[in-house]
Amino acid sequence: MPFQLSSPTISDRGTIPVRCTGDGEDLSPPLVWSDPPAGTKSFALALEDTDAPGGSFWHWGACNIPAAMRRLEEGDAAGGLKMAVNDFGRAGYGGPHPPRGDAPHRYHFRLAALDVETLPLGPATRVKDMWRAARQHVLAETELVATYGR
Repeated sequence: MPFQLSSPTISDRGTIPVRCTGDGEDLSPPLVWSDPPAGTKSFALALEDTDAPGGSFWHWGACNIPAAMRRLEEGDAAGGLKMAVNDFGRAGYGGPHPPRGDAPHRYHFRLAALDVETLPLGPATRVKDMWRAARQHVLAETELVATYGR
């Protein structure tokens, strides 16, 4: 079976629940993954809005996720993991909050299986820079795409 990312509350190409957005409780959604490739030593996770008016907007980034881990619970954005600084300017999860009147934006939850246990990143590392560093160590990548509009 291929490396796969899913969510109990978001179907692929489905809508992100309001509670997981900036209009709701701003909780990170629960995520589940399976069948990482042999040799996986850790995971990196990123959430990118590719429809943002100024180009990509990075909502969430986490790395150094242990290889044995297979899920994040709803609202467990910190979970003791290394969090990168999102484009809201804070470490951790920042839920979707697109401009009113825009067509629904697409949000790409990306999970990469890495060949290293840790990415040596500083405390102020931005999500896009964390993701760039992770891409140098990718064994496999999977994604879940969901939408949200206001």
